[in-house]
Amino acid sequence: MGAFVVFLMALIRGMRRAQLREALIETAKLTIMIFTIIWGVLVYVRFLGFAGLPEAFSDWINALDMAPLLILICILLAYAVLGMFMDAIGMLLLTLPVVYPAVMALNGGEFVSAADSTFGMSGPMCAIWFGILVVKMAEFCLITPPIGLNCFVVSAVHEDLSVQDVFRGVTPFFIADAVTITLLVAFPAIVLWLPSLV
Repeated sequence: MGAFVVFLMALIRGMRRAQLREALIETAKLTIMIFTIIWGVLVYVRFLGFAGLPEAFSDWINALDMAPLLILICILLAYAVLGMFMDAIGMLLLTLPVVYPAVMALNGGEFVSAADSTFGMSGPMCAIWFGILVVKMAEFCLITPPIGLNCFVVSAVHEDLSVQDVFRGVTPFFIADAVTITLLVAFPAIVLWLPSLV
């Protein structure tokens, strides 16, 4: 229904037939690309499940003789390094099927209570907290050199700006994101206050 409304709006606003055809072809290409990625991730997750990699990684993480918070910080630092060379979506799609079960196991499992957990939060709350941390890390990686995808996009849109100028311009935002992630790790209640009301 929504696509039909958009189609009508395009016709009413005077979009020519050739422009409409081009827009529909571009939409079809984008849709096919998105669904190909989704199917690829589903196959990848199935493969990981059959190979037992998430369980093996969880066991290895739990066997480490380190504080759980230090392990979590190492995982987030690994995301920062990966983000320097990969785009955010690819990084999340490749790592989350392995890392998420490990973090949940580190907390004590998906159905652990807050009193029995490592991080002091129940399984669902830990999942929300880790999800927010990973999304913030993905945003952080979009302005992290040398890839910094958002910086290259801004530089391409404004041809008078070099990539170096854009990287210098986003430095305050880079610092603000780093401080935000630090606060979210140190004080999970910032993330969990609103979900705890439900």
